[in-house]
Amino acid sequence: MFDDDLIKEGVKSLIEGMGENPEREGLVETPDRIARMYHEIFAGYEEDPGEILKKRFKVDNSEMVLERDIVFFSMCEHHMLPFFGHVHIAYIPNGEVVGLSKLARCVEVYARRLQLQERMTSQIADAIDKYLSPKGVMVVVEAEHMCMTMRGVKKPGSTTTTIATRGEFAENKSLQWRFFDMLKR
Repeated sequence: MFDDDLIKEGVKSLIEGMGENPEREGLVETPDRIARMYHEIFAGYEEDPGEILKKRFKVDNSEMVLERDIVFFSMCEHHMLPFFGHVHIAYIPNGEVVGLSKLARCVEVYARRLQLQERMTSQIADAIDKYLSPKGVMVVVEAEHMCMTMRGVKKPGSTTTTIATRGEFAENKSLQWRFFDMLKR
């Protein structure tokens, strides 16, 4: 998917557009470094959440599973600046669970793209709902956006919280409150 030559040309144009010399010692290798970095920070475009969530284990219970404080880094599609924070995921098994690392890997699939936090929250919930078919899913994302911290309103430390609920979590407010209570611990 990545076109390294096109990325390098774009970075060189940005450098020139800022009035800098792309041939200056400190900048001459920057287009190549950025192209290589993009493979890492945008790796989610080349990953399939269905593949990540396909390995499941049978269970008899249907009690809530909660994985909290999954650290993520993403890039805002509006300003191409980072936003970062924590994702909390809960689901109610419907006869199957996934390994806990798979939930964190699912987060990475969507975080490693140009993103909106609101979309990412829904995409994570939808992927778990689609590929695991639980009785319910709830995803909460808390993030700080550099587009608000280092530019614009310049309000460091402010966070944005987004929530997505599916199935029993969407229908049962007491289940949502149980989720939030578990996050406090």
